[in-house]
Amino acid sequence: MAGRGRPRGFDRETALRRAMEVFWEHGYEATSMTDLTSAMGIASPSLYAAFGSKERLFQEAVTLYSTTEGSAMTRAFAEVPTARGAVEAVLRENARAYTDGDRPTGCMIVLAATNCSPANAPVRDHLAAWRRSGAEMMAERLRRGVEEGELPAATDTEAVAAFYTTVVQGMSVQARDGASRATLDKTVDRAMAAWDAVLAPGA
Repeated sequence: MAGRGRPRGFDRETALRRAMEVFWEHGYEATSMTDLTSAMGIASPSLYAAFGSKERLFQEAVTLYSTTEGSAMTRAFAEVPTARGAVEAVLRENARAYTDGDRPTGCMIVLAATNCSPANAPVRDHLAAWRRSGAEMMAERLRRGVEEGELPAATDTEAVAAFYTTVVQGMSVQARDGASRATLDKTVDRAMAAWDAVLAPGA
């Protein structure tokens, strides 16, 4: 039996995906409850019954984004056999995803809550933690490259990961500002051309 306020035929996963797209496009603070209920096709009581609060809905939307639209990093680090190839695959795939005309531009995890009022600091911190976890995932893949002998033993994996994470995040902002995939691919070309210099000790 459907819960109070929940319309017949309510599909939680579809509603969550629609909420994700609204948060991705407009950001957490600029997204109103009316925006959410309109996009999700449900009334406010149904939203609260299914998700608890706007903040909890946002957290679920971020998780959904990470496992679907934002999964390039996880896939590349699991599937591409070299650390260099994996880093380039992350950049190339994000250049494509960030400029896909069928969805909001840029990366939800980078853009959806960079500036928040003090009342919404937990939301800002939640996304900051996701961004740190991405950088750590990249550093871990680079450490594996060192262990396998692909990368020099002296490689500062944390610094290299920070550099390429900065490139990825900057590409997200550029995409939101209207940069094309071709423009972002040129950024990737140059970032990868700098690979040896970035890996050099004391770079």
